[in-house]
Amino acid sequence: MRKGPGVIDERAVEIWNDELEELFLRTGHRFKRVEPRRRMRDYIRGLLGPVGRKNGWQLAEYAGHRTPDRLQRLLNGARWNADELRDDLQHYVAERLGEPDGILVLDDTGFLKKGTTSAGVQRQYSGTAGRTENCQIGVFAAYATTRGRALVDRELYLPKSWTDDRDRCRAAHIPDERTFATKPDLAKVMVLRAIASPLPIAWVTADSAYGQEWRFRRLLEETAIGYVVAVPKSQQVPHFGRIDHLFSQAPGEAWERRSCGDGAKGPRLYHWAGLQITSIEDFDGDMPTHQRWALARRSINKPDEIAYYLAHAPLGTTIETLVRVAGMRWAIEEAFQAAKNECGLDQYEVRRYTGWMRHVTLAMLAHAFLAVMAADAAAKGAAETVPALRPSPWQKFGGSWQLSTPPRLTSPSSTHAR
Repeated sequence: MRKGPGVIDERAVEIWNDELEELFLRTGHRFKRVEPRRRMRDYIRGLLGPVGRKNGWQLAEYAGHRTPDRLQRLLNGARWNADELRDDLQHYVAERLGEPDGILVLDDTGFLKKGTTSAGVQRQYSGTAGRTENCQIGVFAAYATTRGRALVDRELYLPKSWTDDRDRCRAAHIPDERTFATKPDLAKVMVLRAIASPLPIAWVTADSAYGQEWRFRRLLEETAIGYVVAVPKSQQVPHFGRIDHLFSQAPGEAWERRSCGDGAKGPRLYHWAGLQITSIEDFDGDMPTHQRWALARRSINKPDEIAYYLAHAPLGTTIETLVRVAGMRWAIEEAFQAAKNECGLDQYEVRRYTGWMRHVTLAMLAHAFLAVMAADAAAKGAAETVPALRPSPWQKFGGSWQLSTPPRLTSPSSTHAR
């Protein structure tokens, strides 16, 4: 007998509440006192609730508070550690969304702000706005599998105008140990934390702001993590110059129509070409276990639009796998959009570094909860230009494109591709 919609809704609400209570139980120990533990629950429920703009006053009103003072105290004055809560978040995501071939995605997003006192704020380029704005920039890591995706780490980017002015940093409660670090430097820190966490990670992907940084790629190679990272067209490929020049010589049959994942309008179809470039020795001196690749993605309708990638993958990895990993970079854009639209990631009204870290971590936890609920619902439903005289390096061997003269193997002490 078919149940009425009211019965189904009641059951859905019960499942939602049970899952949320379980999440509160596994994170509540980070708040030693009852009052901040209760305020954390109020805050998360407000971020998940039908609140128009998730700022202090509206979250307080949703929680039944007369003023936002108690929620502001949670962000600015209460004693708890946002990094410890982040660790709980990573355990939660690993348990509920983790898969052996999980992908870590690195990217940054902007938060438009007024004034000059909010930690890290200055006029700087924001990819989110697509122009230079007065804003803060956060560098994030997302974890993505076939089950779902969620933000799992974050760092606030601090420009030199901040780190060179320690009095200004202290006024914004920025720790003394936070010195200047580039965005790729922050990404490397998060990669190492993720590797040390319970998150099962086989791959890392990122856009060209991170992919062009050779130290970032080298870190991944030294930890034996596969990667597919975007690079600019001017990226140098060892022995063969610019990557765009290399792919300008690719024969027509090297380009194959492939999907790098589903988008809002169906499969994301492009023409892809891949070329094996350099084998890499294990750092213990054994025979190579990984291979470097260069990839290019060409628009089907606008063939002049080409994106380029460098990859590092276990021997035997197919181009289909590399294309799939490259396509997962969109997962973090989707996570940003969902976390901002549904969990108030960008709707905070805090100025201090501590408040930013705490709000963003709580918003990430709320977003992870939504990702887990969506994954559970899906699982339940399923149950129910180069000079003409230069010779082309492209040759086909055993079904894959390779350099006609394979370069020598690199060792740990030799210079890596930059």
